[in-house]
Amino acid sequence: MFKIIVDFFVPAQNDKSAEYQRRVRLVAYAIVVTMVFALFYVAASWVAGYFTGLSIMLGSWIGYLILLFLLKQGLNVFKVANIFGLIGIISIYGSIYFSGGFESPVLPWLASTPIVLLLIAGKKSGYFWAIVAVLIVLSFGLMDYLGLQFPKAYYESKEDYFTLSCQTGLVLIIFFISIVFENLRVKAFNQVTEQKNALETTLSELKAAQAQLIQSEKMASLGELTAGIAHEIQNPLNFVNNFAEVSNELIDEMKDEMAAGNMQLATEIADDVKQNLDKINHHGKRADSIVKGMLQHSRSSSGVKEPTDINALADEYLRLSYHGLRAKDKSFNVTLKTDFDENIGKLSVVPQDLGRVILNLLTNAFYAVNDKKKLNIEGFEPVVAVSTKKTGNKVEIKVSDNGNGIPQSLLGKIFQPFFTTKPTGEGTGLGLSMSYDIITIGHNGELKVETTEGVGTVFSIHLPV
Repeated sequence: MFKIIVDFFVPAQNDKSAEYQRRVRLVAYAIVVTMVFALFYVAASWVAGYFTGLSIMLGSWIGYLILLFLLKQGLNVFKVANIFGLIGIISIYGSIYFSGGFESPVLPWLASTPIVLLLIAGKKSGYFWAIVAVLIVLSFGLMDYLGLQFPKAYYESKEDYFTLSCQTGLVLIIFFISIVFENLRVKAFNQVTEQKNALETTLSELKAAQAQLIQSEKMASLGELTAGIAHEIQNPLNFVNNFAEVSNELIDEMKDEMAAGNMQLATEIADDVKQNLDKINHHGKRADSIVKGMLQHSRSSSGVKEPTDINALADEYLRLSYHGLRAKDKSFNVTLKTDFDENIGKLSVVPQDLGRVILNLLTNAFYAVNDKKKLNIEGFEPVVAVSTKKTGNKVEIKVSDNGNGIPQSLLGKIFQPFFTTKPTGEGTGLGLSMSYDIITIGHNGELKVETTEGVGTVFSIHLPV
């Protein structure tokens, strides 16, 4: 029954928080329960002949009813709660005054108002009305001490009955309010738990989707490398094939000279064959290093750091990424500049991870200069530069371009996951985000950016030695 009445007066507030809606229902329950017991009080007053109290409580009951309709119209729940407390204090004050003052059996009802307000409106309201209730008690006590006579509007013979009714009503109203509060608290807790579980499920799904996107980004960067690797590996293979053919011919000549007894000339030819074999070995190792680099990039990172030649790594990815873009667009041309500090030596890093970062920065740089080239700016020559430098206990790797730069309004977002300045379909927004995590979390370093619109961009990686 209570629930039906409360549901009627509770407004639909979908834009409010779960806690706010819980308090709305709690206030509605408190007012409805108080109105029910107000009717019991009216009945008790009628039996006791306390018609003044009956009139006061009927007035309060009408006030509570108006307050419920104000709540239904959307009046702020905390205002409703405090008006509810004010009506209660006024009605209790009047009942105390007209039923014997400090000796009134209604006096303990003052305790209910601060308790109820504490439950439904929070600590501030509870403390405020507790102070008001204490001041009322003290004022009645002082007035009694001064000998002030108060009216007693019910028959003395029914005083005990009336006192029992008041105390019983006080206990029951607090008890039922507490039950309602506990039920709503449990309901709110269950709602929060359900929302938490739903959010955790959503978070797990998002993490799984993010992991798939990251893997897709890695495979996309591997695809960018494929054409470059094919071009790069073709050069050493051509050398191997050519020197092998020449060596084969030299061996035939050497056999002829040996058969003719020209041992000195045969020895010279053998020396040439040895030099060719050294060159074959050199270019074979070069092809082997390219293949190993590709395999390192394609496999999942082990996270294990190992001594790595930073200059060689940067130079390797510069050429591979450039030739990869050239394979897709033969018209693409850019001036490549390198400035490597030979004093760096080897640095303990995760090579495949650092390689991915350098590759991503280079790919972005090539994209930027190519995008600017399409504007047909007179005298513009695209340039991408890679440099390394050791300063104190840090190694700096810079990738710079003279593209269009990054707008200042977007600069604070470029390292955010899924944010990209590229048109739809040309970027996942994960490259720089992954790069930032690899450098800052995986290598305890820094990834910084300096940019000027229309002039260019410089990304700098700072790694501890």
